[in-house]
Amino acid sequence: MQSNKLRTILPLSFFIFIVFIIYLADTADYNFAFRMIGHIHNGDKIMHGLLYGIMALLLNYGLNFKSKKIFGFNLQVGAMIVLTFAGLEEITQYWLPSRTCDFFDFVADTVGVILFSLYRFKRE
Repeated sequence: MQSNKLRTILPLSFFIFIVFIIYLADTADYNFAFRMIGHIHNGDKIMHGLLYGIMALLLNYGLNFKSKKIFGFNLQVGAMIVLTFAGLEEITQYWLPSRTCDFFDFVADTVGVILFSLYRFKRE
């Protein structure tokens, strides 16, 4: 029973965290963390990969690593959901004056999702 709660709470709480980060960026609230990451070479891309990779890992865990065969590839459902969200979020930045729609941010998201989707928690 405890495991079922974790499968819901972990991805949901991390999703809320990502939405909060997106909100801060959309409102141009560049706090200490944003400025610190800005001083790291490719820090923005690294954070994209980490955040969306962790989100994919947690959502895959929440969905018990369910996968679907698409174009001959066995793709994890959680990873596909996170990539769809990341793509839509990146596209919406085109219309926000405080943001920049950057194809390479989506590439970083994709790399993070792929790398973190290679890991699987031990089956219970």
